[in-house]
Amino acid sequence: MREILPGILTWPWFSARHGYDFNGWLVRHPEGNLCIDPAEMTDQVLDELAREGVARVLITNRNHFRSSMRVKERTGARIAIHPEDAAFARERGTAIDDELQTGQRVGPLAVVAAPGKSPGEVALHWPERRILLIGDACVGKPAGECALLPDKVIDDKSALIESLRRLSRLDFDSLLVGDGASILEGGRAALERLVARLS
Repeated sequence: MREILPGILTWPWFSARHGYDFNGWLVRHPEGNLCIDPAEMTDQVLDELAREGVARVLITNRNHFRSSMRVKERTGARIAIHPEDAAFARERGTAIDDELQTGQRVGPLAVVAAPGKSPGEVALHWPERRILLIGDACVGKPAGECALLPDKVIDDKSALIESLRRLSRLDFDSLLVGDGASILEGGRAALERLVARLS
């Protein structure tokens, strides 16, 4: 893992099929560390997560359960996802402990609705640090820009575009993404450019 911003660690897992990295996240916090969308990982990364400690695993959308159970089994973390995306993850062997609800605060992160790619997708906003973390609502590709996933994997494109429009109005500069390259400076401007292209 590497520290991409103070107190925020990440690790990549390259997807040859997609042509970009899937990213897992660890947010250090005094109330308990948060692991977000844990991508596939080496044993070394799992050992690092265990040493850091993980209180909760937050899943931003139905497809990002990924390695949640490995983290849970190793660290005892509780797994949370929005109820509208929970069934999909459960059917694939993920034991869900808690629900993520829009408006809820989990440690420093505010849960923000971002439906469209899936009905229960959420983004995570750290307003005090001007950070937004997105799962599948958009991807960081090419580097420094945002794009949508292919239409075939999006449930409701018009709802997704409206979600992105709402997200682009939040106060953030760093845009951390589950897929592709994160944008540490100018993330909001990049998301605004995507929304403009889609409008």
